[in-house]
Amino acid sequence: MIGAAINVIPFMLQKNVPGIGPYVLPAYVCAAIPAILAALAYAILASAMPRAGGSYVYASRALSPYLGFVASFSQWFGLSTAIGVVSYVLVAFLRDIALPLGFTGLAHTMETGLMRPAIALAFLWFFVGVNLRGLKSYERTLIPLMVVMFLAGFIVIIAGFAFDQADFGAALLAKEGAALPRTPDAPFDLSKFLAAASILFSSFIGFDSIAQAGGEAKNPERNLPLAIGIAMVSVGAFYMLFTGAVYHAVPWAYVAQQAMLHDVTAPGLLGMLLSPAWTVAIVGGAAVALANDLPAMLLAVSRLMFAWAEDGIFPAAVARVHPRWGTPHVALIASGVMASIGIIGSHVASDFFLGVDILVTSMLVNFLLMCASVLALKHTNPEIARNITVLPSRWLQIPTAALGLFALGGFLAVHISKDLAAPVSHWALRSTFVWVIVMAVASVIYFIEVRKLRRQGFDLDAHFKAMPAE
Repeated sequence: MIGAAINVIPFMLQKNVPGIGPYVLPAYVCAAIPAILAALAYAILASAMPRAGGSYVYASRALSPYLGFVASFSQWFGLSTAIGVVSYVLVAFLRDIALPLGFTGLAHTMETGLMRPAIALAFLWFFVGVNLRGLKSYERTLIPLMVVMFLAGFIVIIAGFAFDQADFGAALLAKEGAALPRTPDAPFDLSKFLAAASILFSSFIGFDSIAQAGGEAKNPERNLPLAIGIAMVSVGAFYMLFTGAVYHAVPWAYVAQQAMLHDVTAPGLLGMLLSPAWTVAIVGGAAVALANDLPAMLLAVSRLMFAWAEDGIFPAAVARVHPRWGTPHVALIASGVMASIGIIGSHVASDFFLGVDILVTSMLVNFLLMCASVLALKHTNPEIARNITVLPSRWLQIPTAALGLFALGGFLAVHISKDLAAPVSHWALRSTFVWVIVMAVASVIYFIEVRKLRRQGFDLDAHFKAMPAE
């Protein structure tokens, strides 16, 4: 969950939502509310249906096969695009490592011409390879990265609270001979606040990757919901401390000014206050945090595709498993291709926030359908509903899911309104239109595959009442 979400988005938000100013941290708190409700919905459903495919299995067994496909394809599309965005943003961190080391030419070269997308593609396909080799390879890669990521993050937190904005102003004057920009008045604007919160909501979505591994986890009925809870509490607290620390040391007006000029990162901002060695350490840790995003998201999206194909609603070739490594290699490669398109799109648009907006739209739709699944499961599939161990009482399930529907629906409305009102040069730069077109194409594939099943005499109703094989 910790990567571009914490190191880039809370600061580039000053460009994407001009005028949010000093209200980033309160917007983060607001964003956490629907995220917690969505996480509870996931935990409830994961306890009853611990299978590969997560959201697809949940919604297809609780609502309908098509809504299961809509929820999970939306998730697949959003996360695949986000994988491309993370890979693309990672190059900015490599640039921020090169600069304090004195490699200004190298830093410039990284962002010149096709070099930036080429580096991003290399990182992406390296982690596709990690996932192809299976969960042992994944574990050996991910756990050390996580430790480094948290250590570097805590350095940022300590440094941010150790200095104040007067220290930053003095360092800026000493190193660059520049004065801090004047801090303008920033009256509270509810529409901008909610627009910022809907984008920051994307920071919390990583917990859904936990559910996709399903049957590959040990004791999944217990461990999947527990992992979701641990992730939300620990990462949410880490986000608040991290973002608060950076804005404690760096004036928001300076962040907003720099965000209009180039992609800014938390370590890059704090580097003004630190020695080159410490700057390289925290930027390197942030780069590790971004790299840490990639294998987890690739695991999630590939298992979604695998689950569709296993259920017969997507071409069967996608469910092929590698004979040696036992991983869904076709699904992993297909997801890597979609993420590669995300990299190229970020480069062509010269703005990775289009990918972030697609991610937010996609995941809000997915989470809305998860809350609806909690409400519907007892009526549509009471046998599976009896397996719920997290919030098993309907007196707790119903208000939790209903509040989730209300909060997530409100965020989706705000996000779509912001997207449709944004001044862009081409309709293809509106995430809402892109999402609708991609979902329409995916729906055509779904209905073609379902028609084939019906012609073969396949009993779809009975099939989607039962759990997939482990």
